[in-house]
Amino acid sequence: MSTKFPEYKGLNLPKVAEDIGNYWEVNKIFDKSITTREGKPPYVFFEGPPSANGLPGVHHVLARAIKDIFPRYKTMKGFQVKRKAGWDTHGLPIELGVEKELGITKEDIGTKITVEAYNEACKKAVMRYTGIWNDLTQKMGYWVDMDNPYITYKSKYMESVWWLLKQIYDKNLIYKGYTIQPYSPKAGTGLSSHELNQPGTYQDVTDTTVVAQFKANEETLPEFLQDEGDIFFLAWTTTPWTLPSNTALTVGPKIDYVLVETYNQYTFKPMNVVLAKNLVGKQFDGKYKHVETKPELLDFKEGDKKIPFYVVKEFKGKDLVGITYEQLLPYALPNDNPENAFRVISGDFVTTEDGTGIVHTAPTFGADDAMVAKQAKPEVPPLLVKDGNGNLVPLVDLQGRFRPEMVEFGGKYVKNEYYDDGEAPERSVDVELAIKLKIENKAFKVEKYKHSYPNCWRTDKPILYYPLDSWFIKVTDVKGRMHELNTTINWKPKSTGEGRFGNWLANANDWNLSRSRFWGIPLPIWRTEDGKEQLCIGSIAELKSEIAKSVEVGVMSSDIFSEFEIGNMSEENYETVDLHKNVVDKIILVSDSGQPMKRESDLIDVWFDSGSMPYAQWHYPFENKNLIDKNEAFPADFIAEGVDQTRGWFYTLHAIGTMVFDSVAYKNVVSNGLVLDKNGQKMSKRLGNAVDPFETLSKYGADATRWYMISNANPWDNLKFDSDGIAEVSRKFFGTLYNTYSFFTLYTNIDGFNYSEADISLNERPEIDRWILSELNTLIQKVDEYYAEYEPTKAARVISDFTQDYLSNWYVRLSRRRFWKGDYQDDKISAYQTLYTCMETIAKLSAPIAPFFMDRLYLDLNAVSKKESFESIHLAEFPKADTNVIDKVLERKMENAQTIASLVLSLRAKEKIKVRQPLHKIMIPVDNQQQKEEIEAVSSLIKHEVNIKNIELLEDASDILVKKIKPNFKTLGPKFGKDMKLITSAINAFNADDIKNIEQNGSLDIEINGKNITLGIDDVEITSQDIEGWLVANEGALTVALDVTISEELRKEGIARELVNRIQNLRKESGFEVTDRIDVQLQNDAQVAAAINSNKDYIKSETLTEDLKIVDKVNNGIEITFDEVTTKLFIKKHL
Repeated sequence: MSTKFPEYKGLNLPKVAEDIGNYWEVNKIFDKSITTREGKPPYVFFEGPPSANGLPGVHHVLARAIKDIFPRYKTMKGFQVKRKAGWDTHGLPIELGVEKELGITKEDIGTKITVEAYNEACKKAVMRYTGIWNDLTQKMGYWVDMDNPYITYKSKYMESVWWLLKQIYDKNLIYKGYTIQPYSPKAGTGLSSHELNQPGTYQDVTDTTVVAQFKANEETLPEFLQDEGDIFFLAWTTTPWTLPSNTALTVGPKIDYVLVETYNQYTFKPMNVVLAKNLVGKQFDGKYKHVETKPELLDFKEGDKKIPFYVVKEFKGKDLVGITYEQLLPYALPNDNPENAFRVISGDFVTTEDGTGIVHTAPTFGADDAMVAKQAKPEVPPLLVKDGNGNLVPLVDLQGRFRPEMVEFGGKYVKNEYYDDGEAPERSVDVELAIKLKIENKAFKVEKYKHSYPNCWRTDKPILYYPLDSWFIKVTDVKGRMHELNTTINWKPKSTGEGRFGNWLANANDWNLSRSRFWGIPLPIWRTEDGKEQLCIGSIAELKSEIAKSVEVGVMSSDIFSEFEIGNMSEENYETVDLHKNVVDKIILVSDSGQPMKRESDLIDVWFDSGSMPYAQWHYPFENKNLIDKNEAFPADFIAEGVDQTRGWFYTLHAIGTMVFDSVAYKNVVSNGLVLDKNGQKMSKRLGNAVDPFETLSKYGADATRWYMISNANPWDNLKFDSDGIAEVSRKFFGTLYNTYSFFTLYTNIDGFNYSEADISLNERPEIDRWILSELNTLIQKVDEYYAEYEPTKAARVISDFTQDYLSNWYVRLSRRRFWKGDYQDDKISAYQTLYTCMETIAKLSAPIAPFFMDRLYLDLNAVSKKESFESIHLAEFPKADTNVIDKVLERKMENAQTIASLVLSLRAKEKIKVRQPLHKIMIPVDNQQQKEEIEAVSSLIKHEVNIKNIELLEDASDILVKKIKPNFKTLGPKFGKDMKLITSAINAFNADDIKNIEQNGSLDIEINGKNITLGIDDVEITSQDIEGWLVANEGALTVALDVTISEELRKEGIARELVNRIQNLRKESGFEVTDRIDVQLQNDAQVAAAINSNKDYIKSETLTEDLKIVDKVNNGIEITFDEVTTKLFIKKHL
């Protein structure tokens, strides 16, 4: 058994983390944190899986610290917390990375490279950086089971996902539809609405916009527009590339429109245009001028500075419906019913906020356009043409290029961003089309326009709205229940759950499940060619059964999963099957009517993979049924990820939990903010402001990094990451705790303290011990409550404040003499026991946030005391507050002492009087007997702390201490506005009683203009007038007056205290032990001699000096100078 507490030569947090990390590994502490809680209530945590084909960033340290804190806390509270790691292995991030690596595009898959080879490359890529992720996980102290992770590409996981899809399918919540969907040409797949709403997807772009002129067919014009000459409808678009696909113009039936006669600004040809009355001013700005008469209009000639326009007549939108017009860009006609195209239709969604009040309608590329075109009678056809295989397709292909029908534009990308780097033409398709329209007298206005446009969340390239055959989950049928269940979830912050997430649920669209990709979980639906019969498969056993039927009728020659043994749940058995696209697409099943059924070619949205993890990680329902059915591992008690997951993992977890189990998937969720650089900029390699997490952990250690991240800002707020802040945390919090431990060990190891004595009873301990133990138990209450409420920032801050302000700056400083002076009796033992208890408790309270250092501290304390036998602090029990120890009166008394001391020290600093210089007296006005008794109880402590001789408590100080009050305009102005003058006058008229009243109560009611107004303490500024020879300061209701007159005796004592300080410093520098006795020589100086004569015993006692001499000359000493004193000092060990 060790008899001495370990001592160190400095604080090295990275080394502590390394040593404790190795200790955990050797002693399997993480495993024991689970096995030692066997039979205890479960606390369920879900790990949101990262994708291991990318490297971790410093934001992952914050995310994982948050995820680590609460399982550690709950383990210490006696819960069993199983923490299964996971890897997200499918989807666009992996596929796009592999394509880039192989130098291929999506179109090359199946031609230049087989789907099988491509998927094999993806499988290798997904686990490329697992070693680096595991390294970060260990270095930062994140406890999660990395040895048995769930992996989303494994057959067991995929089978569970198929089962979930089957449950949703059986509830008639999955359907196939041909709709306009967000589509990413660079990724080659459709996107769901929640993917389109990931943070950062909408970006401000400047595009070429066109107000196009659509020429009306004269024979279809209503009578009121006859004989007016050529008439053009004006329609504005921010996507000119969609104009060749225009098949209708939509007007608002109740909107007022006008016919305007003018000239085209590019060709100067006369024309009549139709647009919304409210938008005339917006469209006819700049070059145009309004004229009141026709002759003024006819006076115009090319070259005039301004183009005149004349409003001819006004009419309603409903009067325009049915007019037909010439096709704007006649490259191709709609394949179906072209006779119903190119006409004006009606739509309630049309507004006059911008544009022309006439909407260019291309049903091929817009969901609203497609809907209004379908509602028209007869329906307006979309502009679809037949490809070489007879399929109807848009004029833009799936790569984002115009088809050959577009002649000179054929093969060109509709967005320059789709070209490879360096290959984009100077003029985009939008610009070329605008030029063409100008030349052909079909453009009224062409200009640049800044607007927000969605990009693909993975490629960061613009999306298109595109007609796609997709499978959907009918979220609209269950969103009411999803919203209802969401109200039972504890969101941190609440605003995210009610606002961002709640609003999203309330307006949720059906979930586009289809992804036309290759590496992912295949949609388990097989269908006949005519689409009349289909089958959703929910397990490998079910698939094998259907394969057997297919083999029996000769559609398939054999069972490709023949090696798989139904009911055998071993990993080896499941390795015999692969459920990926390249395998299952070979399976052809047979319908009930005997028709062959092929699998629908789509994969599913990778976010469905992620949302399935509560069940698929356990291979439910094929194994571990109790975990879900008996709620042993579902729903989660706690999850945490970035705020962007409100559109990702948080959403899909909730959707699947609601649809399949009618349950929440998680009860508490912390939605993390972003980690920004110190200037508030988003971190990126491009900006050069990204922080390497490994360098940070290596330099500062995981404990300081975690503590800084958690204490600096609430997890849900954005963190401005500054490494100087970590250094400050290391110095202020960990440095203070380390110094406190070092101070403790310095004296306990001399005295041989090992906590073998019985605890000194509370009532026998000095008041300062009882105070710090009271505050400690109050701290336990607060921290326990904060952790329980998922408020780690509050927990970190109160622990830090207690450690620095109460334990170190107050308790240890005021108790210092008890540790190094006197015999080893009850008072010293009480001091040791009290400080030991404080340090051990702080270690336990802080362990969830700073796991390495706090374990080191705990193990070092218990190595000697053997008070607890746990192998690690993380196996110990969380402290329980003893309410019998909490003494609120004592806490209040000590708070008074601290406040008074702080005020006196601030006055000393103001007058530049050092604390070592004793002063005669302070005066403190008191309002009642209780306050008087509470201050008297701590008066000796105050006198010692601020180095004064006397405290005088004044029951009536009105004649001595005069207070002044004035309005605080900063707070009053916004509140009271026009009443400010009257309120100011009222405040300036306050007497001493009014000032005392507002100080004591925090508020005061006054009457202004017949209204009762309550003034708060923040609405006024109260100051105290100084009196001659005194300085005055106040805080709240406490006022202190300090006598700053220094008598000759006080001055001599001040010199003596300075000498004690210099002697003590020289003792340390000379390497003397704290118990060594010394001899002291001081060079003769009149002031020094006078001070020593008056204070010799005090100096000798404080410095353990046996022989103190004043000599005329000190040969080997050091020179010391302070105030007006100059002397030399020499010390040696007393023999």
